[in-house]
Amino acid sequence: MKTGRLEAFSDGVIAVIITIMVLDLKVPHTGTVEALLAVGPSFLVYGLSFAVVAIMWVNHHHFIEKAAYANAALLWSNNHLLFWMSVIPFATAYLGENCHAPLAVAIYGAILACTSAAFLLLQRVLAGQDKNNGARQLEFRQMNTKAITSAVCYAASAGLAFVSIYVSFAIFILFPLLYFWPEHKARAHD
Repeated sequence: MKTGRLEAFSDGVIAVIITIMVLDLKVPHTGTVEALLAVGPSFLVYGLSFAVVAIMWVNHHHFIEKAAYANAALLWSNNHLLFWMSVIPFATAYLGENCHAPLAVAIYGAILACTSAAFLLLQRVLAGQDKNNGARQLEFRQMNTKAITSAVCYAASAGLAFVSIYVSFAIFILFPLLYFWPEHKARAHD
């Protein structure tokens, strides 16, 4: 089976995820600076989550483009990823409303950790489709390193939320920024 339907379905789900997040933003009922500042945390968490989902969408596009075919393993690993991505709007709204609560910070971190782990699973399924391509395997190993690091750090942010929410927020901000940092692409010697 080709991957066109998988891509279209995934793009639709991700578009809905972003739409749900923006619909959760509350508009101030008065035109005062204080009212605007009161919704500031929700807006900032939305911006962070939008960046995370956008990064995931871009990476998803690149991953699925590398798929040789859409089999059951790819379809189910993709659905697993979309499930965790679809929980991000809940975590975003909860954190936006409770940005100083360790539990809200921990839940946000845990959901991002699960999403990163789901990305890792999807990458491994895709790597299994092209085992004889040395360059592709090197590329997947590099992507796996980034996904593993993200999952571990996001999981750590969940636990650290009960020690210092600021350390957790630093992790939440740092990892999306790292995706914009230029990478050194290693070359495979076939």
